[in-house]
Amino acid sequence: MSSQPPEAETAVPLAKPKSKRSELAVRIISALVLIGGVLGITMLPDHRPFLVMISVGVALLCIEWGLMMAPNVSGRIAVAVATAGIAALFVGYLGHPLLSILILCFGSLCAGLYAYRLHVGWVDGAYGVLYIGWPAIVIMWLHQSNRGVEWVLFAFLIAWAADSAAFAAGRLIGGPKLWPRYSPNKTWAGFAGGLIAGMLTAGALSDITGLFKHDTSASVVGLLVALATMAGDLWESALKRRFGVKDAGTLIPGHGGLLDRVDGLMFAIVAIGGIRLLVMLGTEI
Repeated sequence: MSSQPPEAETAVPLAKPKSKRSELAVRIISALVLIGGVLGITMLPDHRPFLVMISVGVALLCIEWGLMMAPNVSGRIAVAVATAGIAALFVGYLGHPLLSILILCFGSLCAGLYAYRLHVGWVDGAYGVLYIGWPAIVIMWLHQSNRGVEWVLFAFLIAWAADSAAFAAGRLIGGPKLWPRYSPNKTWAGFAGGLIAGMLTAGALSDITGLFKHDTSASVVGLLVALATMAGDLWESALKRRFGVKDAGTLIPGHGGLLDRVDGLMFAIVAIGGIRLLVMLGTEI
């Protein structure tokens, strides 16, 4: 009876750590490039580059939504959803936020009817417009508001900190699963780590910018935005499970699709938008 030489037995175990290290390096590099570009455009005083960035993001998200929802007619669905979302975004940019919301709702109805005509899920078509378009018009409104860059940076940095801390805490600590039915890799330890990171990040940003009058207010904002980030991540996991896909796409090396990276951020933007609206209405924070 023959046996394999020692070199053959050790070849596979040695290759696995190298593969994992390479994958991690790709994830880190692609994340740094993406974050650097987004922050650079966000901090420009001119709103037009930011509008272009959000428009491109909406278009890419709509492509991924079409591929998840209806692979056979993904291009048609993507065009319908993107047309409604980008139209509402541009109207909001021109200074008509209420009209942009009406256009978004009308576009959602049209996309749903078009999906029905294509014999695919009309609810999914209509929902895609609201799911992608709503955060887009909110973040454009935030960016154009008083001290808007700081508000947008709050949404970005808190969401990124919460997401990264949740991933790290979940890997290092492990423990009971948060929602094993839809997201088997997420743990309660990661959830707690994400909330703590969100609160600490908001406190640090508040000290730097002076955006909030009280430290407690900053911590509460960080907690709410971190909660929204976690909710968005879980919601996207449920959507992918419903559509029967592992990732929303393959656009970002090591990360999957764009929707896989901004799912929590989309909910965080809406949360910050609600807080910003309360401040504009006179709520002292």
